[in-house]
Amino acid sequence: SADWYNSKMIADMGACLNMTRTPDCHFFAESRHNGTKAVVFSPDFSQVCKYADQWVPLHAGSDGALWMAVSHVILKEFHHEKQTPYFLQYAKQYTDSAFLVKLEKDGDHYTPGRLLRANELQEYKDISNGDWKFVSMDEKDGRLVVPKGSMGHRWDKEPGKWNMKLENTVDDKPYDPALTFLKDNDEVLQTEFIEWGLDKKSLRGVPVKKVKTTSGTAVVTTVYDLIMAQYGVGRGLKGDYPADYTDKDASYTPAWQEIFTGVDSKTVLQFAREWANTANITKGKCMIIIGAGINHWYHANLMYRAGAMALMLSGCVGRNGGGLNHYVGQEKLAPMDSWSTIAFAKDWHDAIRLQQAPLWHYINTCQYRYDGQYSRYNTVPDNEMTRMHTADTIYKSVRNGWMPYYPQFKANPLELCKDAISNGAKDDDGIKKAVLEKLKSKELEYSIADPEAEENHPKVWYIWRGNAITGSMKGHEYCLKHYLGTHSNVIGKDSDDHTEEVKWHDVAPVGKMDLVVDLNFRMDSSALYSDIVLPAASWYEKADLNSTDLHSFIHPLSAAIAPVWESKTDWDIFKELAKATSELAKTHFSEPQKDIVAAPLAHDTADEITQPEIKDWYKGECEAIPGKTMHKLAIVDRDYTKLYEKYITLGDNIRKKGLGAHGNHYMCEAEYDEMIESNHFPTRELDGKVYPSIEEDEWAANAVLHLSSLTNGKLTVRAYENMEKKTGLDLVHLGKGSEDVKIRYADLQAQPRRYNTSPLWSGLMNDGRAYCAYTYNYDMLVPWRTLTGRQHFYLDHEMYIGYGENLPTYKPAPKPEVYGDLKETLKNGDALVLNYLTPHGKWHIHSTYMENLRMLTLSRGCEPCWMSEVDAEKLGIQDNDWVEVHNDHGVYCTRAVVSARIPRGVCIVYHVPERTVGIPKSQLRGGSRGGGHNSVTRIHLKPNYLSGGYGQFSYHFNYWGPIAPQRDTHVLVKRMDKVVF
Repeated sequence: SADWYNSKMIADMGACLNMTRTPDCHFFAESRHNGTKAVVFSPDFSQVCKYADQWVPLHAGSDGALWMAVSHVILKEFHHEKQTPYFLQYAKQYTDSAFLVKLEKDGDHYTPGRLLRANELQEYKDISNGDWKFVSMDEKDGRLVVPKGSMGHRWDKEPGKWNMKLENTVDDKPYDPALTFLKDNDEVLQTEFIEWGLDKKSLRGVPVKKVKTTSGTAVVTTVYDLIMAQYGVGRGLKGDYPADYTDKDASYTPAWQEIFTGVDSKTVLQFAREWANTANITKGKCMIIIGAGINHWYHANLMYRAGAMALMLSGCVGRNGGGLNHYVGQEKLAPMDSWSTIAFAKDWHDAIRLQQAPLWHYINTCQYRYDGQYSRYNTVPDNEMTRMHTADTIYKSVRNGWMPYYPQFKANPLELCKDAISNGAKDDDGIKKAVLEKLKSKELEYSIADPEAEENHPKVWYIWRGNAITGSMKGHEYCLKHYLGTHSNVIGKDSDDHTEEVKWHDVAPVGKMDLVVDLNFRMDSSALYSDIVLPAASWYEKADLNSTDLHSFIHPLSAAIAPVWESKTDWDIFKELAKATSELAKTHFSEPQKDIVAAPLAHDTADEITQPEIKDWYKGECEAIPGKTMHKLAIVDRDYTKLYEKYITLGDNIRKKGLGAHGNHYMCEAEYDEMIESNHFPTRELDGKVYPSIEEDEWAANAVLHLSSLTNGKLTVRAYENMEKKTGLDLVHLGKGSEDVKIRYADLQAQPRRYNTSPLWSGLMNDGRAYCAYTYNYDMLVPWRTLTGRQHFYLDHEMYIGYGENLPTYKPAPKPEVYGDLKETLKNGDALVLNYLTPHGKWHIHSTYMENLRMLTLSRGCEPCWMSEVDAEKLGIQDNDWVEVHNDHGVYCTRAVVSARIPRGVCIVYHVPERTVGIPKSQLRGGSRGGGHNSVTRIHLKPNYLSGGYGQFSYHFNYWGPIAPQRDTHVLVKRMDKVVF
């Protein structure tokens, strides 16, 4: 957040900084004294608007349309008419603009297709990883070159060419990428582009070259030329291009965006020109601060992408004071390299199970049953891919290795291994082969294929420090019904659109869970619904580490007092659970067990270059090959009697295999041995061998710090040495100044410390520089971890082409009548339908502190529903009336706040209210207790996010996969006649 101060123009969207970023907001406020212009895009006059030089009150959820129009202006005036040198050079070096895309014949016109692969050209047909290296044209002599830095180079057997130098892969000769074929082309072809807002198809001229491939002549153009055509910048070419900025019917003019945003076109023109001029003069010091207010829409990816396009087109990403600064939760765990190894027990075992949460809850809470065919509310082309139910697409993604799903199979994985051994399997490979044959023959069924079968139900649920049942659970009432089997306020019915591949049961099960255990320091709503609550220590009662995505320091949590009453630290609670499990295992699992683990194809590994095309082995489209055409299979030897011993002991996988994260790696034998031999670390013996001990929380914290490239300078240098080999760039100097840094937990207690610049993260912080993402990539020419190694204007994954999102575009929010919120609610007639928004609250962190008496006294004793004066008058609601916010999914009872700052058509409930205070009974639901803010939401998943095994579209825990949006929710608000608690 310190880098906010360095910006010269900030656009804030979906992030109410002084509401939710109290410690950091001063950088935003102070930046104005540094000459920064601040523009806030917000449908309501939110708190952050008071810091703005300009407030732009656009319609909720229309931000993407505005940014599409901004980029239209930037492309027309600053790329085509003025041809700004800084912008053009940035596009050549740091984006995929100059890469070649094939156009495919479709009747009397063409459509954009896949990127041209290096192995499609005769001169490069034998190049290694040719499916994953791409092609540009040298503007000087017209030769076709294979730029360095793609995914194919990242995972080459011979390293050293994964960099963004403008050099040809095969001969290292420099070249000048041709951005456009406008003045030098073989033909101009009419190409189809779809504008989804007005649902309009346009044929526009695109300049092309014809190249000979191993399969014939291909018609190609540059990504840059496609972008120009997509955004409606005609450049004198024939076709259905906008006449000028006032053309309302053509994408993506300033006049066009008025239809969706309600913002005057002159405002957009002024903003776009100021933005581009500022970026040009300052060399990229324009910034977007973006948050949950954007991230939680169904088409959030397109909104983010629309804003990112304006940043890339004006050279702002990777520049201090610039870039897309996304903040949703404080999730950046800085020492990821060492921490993840300890947290996920990789110091003992390689294979781990990490679940993508939204798709898991979507399936297991049965919310997929209430979801219709998504093409009814998602604007997509009509094709075989888009006719699938989301649940069927999830099943496809699991079996093909794109997404994880646990439990894996209908049979117990331990029993599968025993069966394989009893049938002759001699070793781990034999077990994997036996299980694979059962999958191929369909004798063994995936759990996701029949999630309602009793043996596939989740049974035990540990909730750790999250308010999972209320605060985080989109579709809260479905959770109550199908997980817990308790009363709920759902009136929605199963959709008529049934799944085809996922087995449909006419009656959905209720109460799937047998046991819910909550580790918590307070009795929140989740604790109320749990079977067992384990009292956990609070902040000042334990030793722990803290880092966030808003600052580049590591903070300690220190125990000022011992955990009070019966509470224990998180570390000790899990330690006790491990100990109890080990004791029980002596009876139930007295012998070591073999476990077979199915894991998806992983990002930042060679898995991301395994599937150049979508082929479904399950349907016979290709051979079933674990780790290539399907998920991976791994065998883990589990000795459950040793679970406790391994929990409190640091395993020697760290010594044997080293550490790393995000594709970085370093060995650390000496550092591991130091923990055993130096007498500076506690040790313990296991099976006659000495290991470092992590029995106490502070010991574990010191292990994290000692073994991370962020807090141990020797490891920083070693990590950069490895990156030098991979990239062929000079990088070690970035770590040289911190060789002697060695941070201990006690050091942090004396003073929080800034961590080292490390290849683990993309921000350079040398010499006191403010952290800014991707400065590492910009300054040092280290590629982005993407398909081409550059920032992508174009996404050529088959799913993105199939869903009509291969190019940046705008798609309107799903319409209420087809989204499924009000089908039963509106059966008796029309009513005033409001878009329901749930921004972050002010005086609480999610639900923590929400029920603080002083704060409740200042805020009407509850989390109220904010409404516009116009809507309230229509509904006969006055300020402070009790109201019911309701739809098919449930009901929330609260007070109304009638305010001029809220726009018509919208109501706002700040999250997260607790079900512990101020929740009366619902009149609409026959006197049952009202729910929370998530009672009126239901999960809708966007299937694009299920893609995998393809460049940046590869699974990584908490990185890639579907989000659970709720901003598109619609509700009715009704005044309560009688309030009963």
